[in-house]
Amino acid sequence: MSRAYNFSAGPATLPEAVLRQAQAELLDWRGVGASIVELSHRGPEFMQVAAEAEADLRTLMSIPDDYAVLFLQGGATVQQALIALNFAAPGQRADYIVTGHWGKTALKQVLPYVAANVAANGEAGGFRDIPARASWQLSDDAAYVHYTANETIHGVEFRSASGGDIPEVGDVPLIADFSSSIVSEPLDVSRFGVIYGGAQKNLGPVGVSVVIARRELLERAGQPRAEIFNYAAHVRGESMLNTPPTWNWYLAGLVFKWMLAEGGVTEFARRNARKSKLLYDVIDGSGGFYRNEVAVAVRSRMNVPFFLRDEALDKPFLAEAKEAGLISLKGHRALGGMRASIYNAMPEEGVQALAAFMRDFQQRHG
Repeated sequence: MSRAYNFSAGPATLPEAVLRQAQAELLDWRGVGASIVELSHRGPEFMQVAAEAEADLRTLMSIPDDYAVLFLQGGATVQQALIALNFAAPGQRADYIVTGHWGKTALKQVLPYVAANVAANGEAGGFRDIPARASWQLSDDAAYVHYTANETIHGVEFRSASGGDIPEVGDVPLIADFSSSIVSEPLDVSRFGVIYGGAQKNLGPVGVSVVIARRELLERAGQPRAEIFNYAAHVRGESMLNTPPTWNWYLAGLVFKWMLAEGGVTEFARRNARKSKLLYDVIDGSGGFYRNEVAVAVRSRMNVPFFLRDEALDKPFLAEAKEAGLISLKGHRALGGMRASIYNAMPEEGVQALAAFMRDFQQRHG
């Protein structure tokens, strides 16, 4: 069977080598006579899987020892609510930088728990750019500053060309949603208080999230909450305070091993730069047949939204792309148009195929 090139934003394409290994191990994991998804999460077999996954992620991201790593149920949206409960006192102010749909979502999750200050908001400009750092109205007494490193829907990413990949916010802990750009390039983890993200884009399958937190922050009292919502309790329980999503955790571990074997984040940074440039070159060189409305300095490497000059061509474009083995290119309902998500697992050959199709489609319909 020939696999399509899947440009879905999430759940997203997984490395074929990982899927084949999971397929081979599905009925019998390493000769134990059962699937890993059937074994106790507290048994030695899965404990080995969990330990290897954490060790490999620490290696991939160069995570310092003074940071805890958690593998938790639920998506990034769940973590957005838990962040306020764990790191802000009742009624304490927290600063939010809103640069797209998911920044707005993060803000919405914390409104019941903190006095949220929107320090910067790109909505007036249609989320096509990141507000200049000099315009941010940060609080002196904020519990933390939160931002979304890459906006999956709007295609806006904090890049060095926009004044720094990592915002400078002084001594206030910086918390970031890295759901769609984690492990896509080297990252100085020590600059952050917390990094979190859903796995279903660059790390693995839907159903598990990763939280990387500076241990000293976990000592904050936060707000009254059930034990299951307490990050410190999850650290003590090694991410097994309750039964974890073992299959998802296992698959994420396989993705980490695949990435390490492929050369790690430095190699994927090179690949991702080439892939995104290839698509933006087609868009920018189309004479307006295709357009991307994001400011060039903050264009995402992971998610490339674009529009056709004539909306009447949207359906033919999607139908012909599917026929060519290029699927999941329809843009998010919040924005419309098209979107190509080109995470680590999308091979360069897939992006080359999409670029060639886009040029051909323009020649036939332009």
